[in-house]
Amino acid sequence: MAMGEFAYAMNGNHFLGAPALSDQPFAIFGVPFDGAVTHRPGARFGPSEIRRASLMLCDGIHPHFQVSPLGHLGDARDLRIGNTGGVAQVRRQIEEQAGALMQAHHCVALGGDHSITLALLRAASRRHGPLALVHFDAHCDTWADHFTEPSGHGTWTREALEEGLVEPARTVQIGLRSSGERVAREYVRDQGGLIFTARDLRGKDGDGLQGVVARIRERIGPHPCYLTLDIDCLDPAFAPGTGTPEPGGMTSSQVMTLLEELAPLQWIGMDCVEVAPAYDHAELTSQAAAAFVWTYLSGRVAALLAAAG
Repeated sequence: MAMGEFAYAMNGNHFLGAPALSDQPFAIFGVPFDGAVTHRPGARFGPSEIRRASLMLCDGIHPHFQVSPLGHLGDARDLRIGNTGGVAQVRRQIEEQAGALMQAHHCVALGGDHSITLALLRAASRRHGPLALVHFDAHCDTWADHFTEPSGHGTWTREALEEGLVEPARTVQIGLRSSGERVAREYVRDQGGLIFTARDLRGKDGDGLQGVVARIRERIGPHPCYLTLDIDCLDPAFAPGTGTPEPGGMTSSQVMTLLEELAPLQWIGMDCVEVAPAYDHAELTSQAAAAFVWTYLSGRVAALLAAAG
């Protein structure tokens, strides 16, 4: 058996080939739900494809952080959810199961559509109180309703703010560029938060992003912070496999730079959502998602090891 075949045969399709979750400090789990999408479905298959793409990362040693999540990470597989009661019932199931995992582990969730983030924030805020939020996305997700539906993958940010799950002044959105009325598009800024649109970021990378990094760090400070990364923050050239692609987006290197430079924030959890493999090409989207999750985990493991001396 060739080495590549061995990797696929023996890893059980866990992220990075990590073992099943037991007492590791970091947990990863899938949320295979896309019942709240408004355009193309298929994100329910995102968790398995992100896991598969992560196998290319081999031993997992990150070139910037010089650590690997392996040895600190367990895969809890996918949450058990049913859709018979609609989005509200699914969110209750997610909140209950994710909340139990968050009691013992630093958690990363693989979506699924973006409606799952509200349930994850409800669980996380019960443990940590009102959170800071860094939100990568092409869309503001602050509509009062989404095509007459009162709650879905385009309303969760507004709902999180209204419920007090996140602090308005410590809410940061990055990559916005979709069409939409001003009241929704500027909602976070009007509440006192920060928005960096995709246009704001054009032509910036590496040192050119340091001003953005500094403003985010200053705004969030040492407050517990949650990261949600909608893969459609990327331009479709980098992530075609998503339900609502928006041209004119961020590059993979821009997102990677921001994840690396924002690693000193007091992260308490992450999700990566809206990977829809049916529309992908050459695994571009799932590879990007896997690399972003790996980068986040590597930064947290580096911080853990530094704190331990």
